[in-house]
Amino acid sequence: MGTLGRAFYAVGFWIRETGQAIDRLGSRLQGNYYFQEQLSRHRPLMNVYDKAPYVHKDAFIAPSASITGDVQIGQSSSIWYGCVLRGDVNSITIGSSTNIQDNSLVHVAKSNLPGKVLPTIIGDNVTVGHSAVLQGCIVEDEAFIGMGATLLDGVYVEKHAMVAAGALVKQHTRIPCGEVWGGNPARFLRKLTEDEMTFFSQSALNYSNLAQAHAAENAKPLDETEFVKVLGKKVARPEDGSVLGAVQDTPPETNLPNNVVVDKVPKA
Repeated sequence: MGTLGRAFYAVGFWIRETGQAIDRLGSRLQGNYYFQEQLSRHRPLMNVYDKAPYVHKDAFIAPSASITGDVQIGQSSSIWYGCVLRGDVNSITIGSSTNIQDNSLVHVAKSNLPGKVLPTIIGDNVTVGHSAVLQGCIVEDEAFIGMGATLLDGVYVEKHAMVAAGALVKQHTRIPCGEVWGGNPARFLRKLTEDEMTFFSQSALNYSNLAQAHAAENAKPLDETEFVKVLGKKVARPEDGSVLGAVQDTPPETNLPNNVVVDKVPKA
């Protein structure tokens, strides 16, 4: 973005902020009739100057995720609730059928001590567990990153490799194909079995299918979801604990013959 573009961006920002300031002033002048509408500024997709995210139409982005700047997400990939993908000073590329699970962080490096420019590249059919942190690293196809793992600048995870949960992988570490690394700092633990490496692609497929269900539910309009809530309140019977859609089995002890009166059943 050139100088003129930045100037227009700044003017637009000032105008929007001025409008909000006028709204706050008007609300104070209303006195006892004061009412302020709270609007969330959260946006799952957000530009940074001329850098805009690209998301494939078949990918799932959770409403509470935040994808900013130069980020590309491939077909059937899923970015789950609470994730942050910040491609502000460099690029993030995610392949197809890859899942970035809840509360994970993916960032990039513009510069570091060796002076290298480090984007983050994640391949196809990769599983990144909950609350993982990936910083300026490369993860090849069908790799597995465990929950809470941290990958620092310059880390390279080869195909069919695994980083164990909670591991801290130091800068410029290369994890070879078919190996499990774990610990703090991460080190080689053992070789993966064929079944474990096959499971990596199956795990990615499972999350792709699950993402479709979440995408369908999130796509429902507000009036439809509110209707289901109202219907649930009308159908539910609080006195017997029943709720909409719940199937309750009758306890065996209450399946009495028709000719038996409940209050006259002999005690054992």
